[in-house]
Amino acid sequence: MTASSVEQLRKDGNDLFKCGDYEGALTAYTQALGLGATPQDQAILHRNRAACHLKLEDYDKAETEASKAIEKDGGDVKALYRRSQALEKLGRLDQAVLDLQRCVSLEPKNKVFQEALRSIGGQIQEKVRYMSSTDAKVEQMFQILLDPQEKGTEKKQKASQNLVVLAREDAGAEKIFRSNGVQLLQRLLDTGETDLMLAALRTLVGICSEHQSRTVATLSMLGTRQVVSILGVENQAVSLAACHLLQVMFDALKEGVKKGFRGKEGAIIVDPARELKVLISNLLELLTEVGVSGQGRDNALTLLIKVVPRKSPKDPNNGLTLWVIDHGLKKILEVGGSVQDPPGELTVTANSRMSASILLSKLFDDLKCDAERENFHRLCENYIKSWFEGQGLAGKLRAIQTVSCLLQGPCDAGNRALEMNGVMESVIALCASEQEEEQLVAVEALIHAAGKAKRASFITANGVSLLKDLYKRSEKDSIRIRALVGLCKLGSAGGTDFSMKQFAEGSTRKLAKQCRKWLCNDQIDAGTRRWAVEGLAYLTFDADVKEEFVEDEAALKALFQLSKSEERSVLFAVASALVNCTNSYDYEEPDPKMVELAKYAKQHVPEQHPKDKPSFVRARVKKLLAAGVVSAMTCMAKTDSPVLTSSCRELLSRVFLALVEEVEDRGTVVAQGGGKALLPLALEGTDVGQTKAAQALAKLTITSNPEITFPGERIYEVVRPLVSLLHLNCSGLQNFEALMALTNLAGISERLRQKILKEKAVPMIEGYMFEEHEMIRRAATECMCNLAVSKEVQDLFEAEGNDRLKLLVLYSGEDDELLQRAAAGGLAMLTSMRPSLCSRIPQVTTHWLEILQDLLLSPNQELQHRGTVVVLNMVEASRETASTLMESEVLEILSVLAKGKESPVTRAATACLGKAVEYGLIKPSQDGE
Repeated sequence: MTASSVEQLRKDGNDLFKCGDYEGALTAYTQALGLGATPQDQAILHRNRAACHLKLEDYDKAETEASKAIEKDGGDVKALYRRSQALEKLGRLDQAVLDLQRCVSLEPKNKVFQEALRSIGGQIQEKVRYMSSTDAKVEQMFQILLDPQEKGTEKKQKASQNLVVLAREDAGAEKIFRSNGVQLLQRLLDTGETDLMLAALRTLVGICSEHQSRTVATLSMLGTRQVVSILGVENQAVSLAACHLLQVMFDALKEGVKKGFRGKEGAIIVDPARELKVLISNLLELLTEVGVSGQGRDNALTLLIKVVPRKSPKDPNNGLTLWVIDHGLKKILEVGGSVQDPPGELTVTANSRMSASILLSKLFDDLKCDAERENFHRLCENYIKSWFEGQGLAGKLRAIQTVSCLLQGPCDAGNRALEMNGVMESVIALCASEQEEEQLVAVEALIHAAGKAKRASFITANGVSLLKDLYKRSEKDSIRIRALVGLCKLGSAGGTDFSMKQFAEGSTRKLAKQCRKWLCNDQIDAGTRRWAVEGLAYLTFDADVKEEFVEDEAALKALFQLSKSEERSVLFAVASALVNCTNSYDYEEPDPKMVELAKYAKQHVPEQHPKDKPSFVRARVKKLLAAGVVSAMTCMAKTDSPVLTSSCRELLSRVFLALVEEVEDRGTVVAQGGGKALLPLALEGTDVGQTKAAQALAKLTITSNPEITFPGERIYEVVRPLVSLLHLNCSGLQNFEALMALTNLAGISERLRQKILKEKAVPMIEGYMFEEHEMIRRAATECMCNLAVSKEVQDLFEAEGNDRLKLLVLYSGEDDELLQRAAAGGLAMLTSMRPSLCSRIPQVTTHWLEILQDLLLSPNQELQHRGTVVVLNMVEASRETASTLMESEVLEILSVLAKGKESPVTRAATACLGKAVEYGLIKPSQDGE
């Protein structure tokens, strides 16, 4: 019974493999192995698993499975060949050759093995030739770079460029590494010359990229401390290059942790987890070092944001986050609580505190239980208390600034800090200070506190009069603008609910007018103007404010210029204002019955502003497009700053989707780079944001030429976001638009069709061919027909025991003419490319003849042509099928069609009759017809 089960599972696995379901085949083979298979069966099953892993491009597992098969049967030539294929993909050519040589010795006449051996032999010779030729090149390049006589020469510049290019190839990077390259690169770093330092850092990127053992060796030779310290230099380009190198090193070390300390070439090295912590520890030290540049501090925070928290909650291990909280939380809070550029303080930029807030938020979100969160709160409160008590006024300012940082990041921690004894009272008291610096810190804390639910009611009751007083009486614009933002925040508490007004009629518009005035004032620094945008982000919930804002060309221009400036912390506020202006937040029309019920129960019912109706929204979108909103958003989406958070990405995605809603606007969005900007938004961020961006991509792909919208290799990146819209959790409209877009892509090239297949879209597309909604069903059928040009899809139709062909035949007889056209087109192409399918058409349904006759008699010439092509393919495929057709009314219909006006239909009908004459099934009339 066990043997029978093993055999059946193996057969099932083979069938799934032929259908292209490699994951399913893998599962079947695995189940068979668990049923106590014989050694011979085990060898076959491991060999088959290796084939699946090869198809899934998991070459490490393919090698492992093939090796297990060879252990069971040393003469298993298929397993040897599959292992050689895996080894070749892994770059271990010398080992792959040994397996191929064994294959040839077992089957000397096998041409596949002989050709593979010749091919891999050529690769090895090429590698040897390349390596020997680069020996001299590497030595020569370093001689030029380290020669003091060559300072600043063109020769030196070319040598540095060549070194960087050489390091990008793995063989070149290995050659530089083995030629004492790291020590020589250290000498370039020690020169302090910008060009040489950049060349050295970029070459080190090539050496360490995706190579764990070389990364550890490089850190050991250069010293982790020295590598990290380069981040802190004043030169911005060098600091960024060091940041990129450290990111590459982190990626290499983390990959090693994931793979169980195994490097790219299987080198045995020290535990990379320890090296990872050493690197992070040095980054944390750098945060609070005096003398480190503000840019370097920002880069260190950016790296920590990227590498510390888990990428996904599915990963059970958040140990790195806990370690950073225990060892570095105080250092992060020190940056977050710093005041910009005072004497004796840390050097920070305008973005440093925001970056610290984002890092704190990411760390807090990565905690898994109440105990971990309680520890975080305790550490934050102890730090704030240490400054608040016994450190005088300077300590209180530092504590309040730290609370502001927490309120912008993990607001739960910020709320708890606000409730600490004396904190809120100190904020209120310092708002009345005579010193501008003290007032700034206090007012900002008050503004951030106003957005948090626990404190908003207290501030609404006590803070409005204080903020109004500051706004009216202060002579400093920096204070007035912040007080104004606080009022804007409190004034927008009702959100889009027109009936919830905090201030008197017209007050909100006056506040917005003042914000626009400050925004347009070039004499005010960017850091202060940012607060004007913050105010507008809140006030644009009001439709009157939206209407006036989009009419103000100067304000829009100033907004877009500010979004492209170095003031990156403004991004979220700009994106929020644009979401409000385009009404791209989620809004559902309330059910009228529920509204009546709520009124009867005397419950509050939200009201929409009359100027938020679709016609007003469309007009605002047109004005934003005319003002250049797309180019501004494209710059925002490209920024490599931690300020571009997942939430910010989602806001941009929402706006893009609103901008491409109207077909006539899509050309403008494409022309200004919108297609390029949407790709990263569709691949990274919140689930909602990725879906919105993917839907915008689908709309562009449907109505624009994809090859122009996404030129070059970019077109292949569109496929994955589009396929993500086929999932069942997406709406019917999103499914439909994704299918339409994929249909367009599938009609362009075989390479694109292969990309769609690789993303495992075919089973989902097939599922939608059964959808009740006729438009989705039709779009799925059209998409499948375009994909059917690919051999793999044709194999699916030809596989035994499936109803794919039956569905196409039945759909060719549907009343929906567009669905009929798509199905008949697919049928015509499949029967042309796979004649074996022709003989199966009569078997799939008893109505096949009736369906073909309806196609031939259709008044639509396109349908008629597709019908005649199907009949011609069937006639040419076999005499038996032709005989069945000629015995039916099809003969009479073809005779009539053949006499018609010259067209593709008459030519196909004539060819059918000619073939029937050739078979001897019919005879020509006396006049030769």
